Amino acid sequence: MTETLELILAIAIVIAAAKLGGYLATRLRQPAVLGELLMGLILGPSVINLFGIGPFAGGHSKDVIYELAEIGVIFLMFVAGLEVDLEEMLKSGKVSLLAGNLGVLFPLLLGAGAALVFGLDLYAAIFVGLILTATSVSISAQTLLELGVLRTKEGLALLGAAVVDDVVAILALSVFLAITGVGDASRPLWLVIVLMVVFFVAALFIASRLFAPLTRIIVNLPISQGLLAFVITVTLIFAWAAEVVGGVAAITGAFIAGVFFGRTAFHQEIERGMHTITYSFFVPIFLVSIGLRANIREIDSAGLVFLVVLIIVAVVSKVIGSGLGARLGGFDLLPSFRVGLGMVSRGEVGLIITTIGLNTALVTTEEYSQVVIMVLVTTLVTPLLLRWAYGLDAGNASAAPAGARDGT
Repeated sequence: MTETLELILAIAIVIAAAKLGGYLATRLRQPAVLGELLMGLILGPSVINLFGIGPFAGGHSKDVIYELAEIGVIFLMFVAGLEVDLEEMLKSGKVSLLAGNLGVLFPLLLGAGAALVFGLDLYAAIFVGLILTATSVSISAQTLLELGVLRTKEGLALLGAAVVDDVVAILALSVFLAITGVGDASRPLWLVIVLMVVFFVAALFIASRLFAPLTRIIVNLPISQGLLAFVITVTLIFAWAAEVVGGVAAITGAFIAGVFFGRTAFHQEIERGMHTITYSFFVPIFLVSIGLRANIREIDSAGLVFLVVLIIVAVVSKVIGSGLGARLGGFDLLPSFRVGLGMVSRGEVGLIITTIGLNTALVTTEEYSQVVIMVLVTTLVTPLLLRWAYGLDAGNASAAPAGARDGT
């Protein structure tokens, strides 16, 4: 087969497997995202190793699948942004600020301490802590969407905390690289901070002032699906600018775009179009791709012990750090606990940081595999923990469903 035909077949298998896994999970009264993630694990090198057999062994299809997955998480965060009421989210600013900052501090300290115990040198241990600081709120957002609680005070605080977490984690990484002299030294620390501020100011100004009038102009032009094409274009540009200009994760730019497109007069039309594209094609690929990256077979007995400790620290540090931040911000105990659980999932940001460490010899290939497994496990347990936490007080007014969405 040609590479194009290989890719066509690979995409068909991945999407079908994701939807089957999501369907089976919902039949078992679990979040659909859990089944889709497990299907990725089954298709990956841990079990079937789809991209190591037959026509897919060349690697082309796998690379494209991973690239499509990156677009998938961007669109997923855009859809999450559409669901957000900006005024309500700003009300949780204090909680988000404290939960985000403490959600970085605790994983950094506990992760570095655990790595030192296992014999890593100081720089490598600190870098392990930095890896654990990153939060991938996309999985939590998907789960909260399914539960119909994304617009609750916990959901809005969680999204805000994730943005703060992303900024602080990137700043911490930049400081570390500047002090140690490893990595990309082309951007000094002061420039990193300046560019980050420039991005946020410019993005917020453009989104708040231009999105509404531009959508009114675009919708009246004789262009087939012009509004949706415009939204996709702007979302991708915001995602690109977030990472290239601002130095933060691409999902942050997509989230900002989603929040402000959600404030336009065409919110419902945008939501219908983006929801269809996102959940029929891109998000299934993204969720399966997480499992495809993991290879449990690579972990030896010694590495397994460190992996288990890494997973425990990853979960506990976020629950304590972000949960404590939410509590100090004024939340009651149960909502604070939910915010902490929602910050547990790691993802693309953690993998990006780990890749930097791999390229600069701060982590080994085995440690990279351990981090991928950690990301997978925290991603798998987060939907389960959130569903359990919201079941602890089903009558809580703040958790009243606003129309649950099924991600399958």
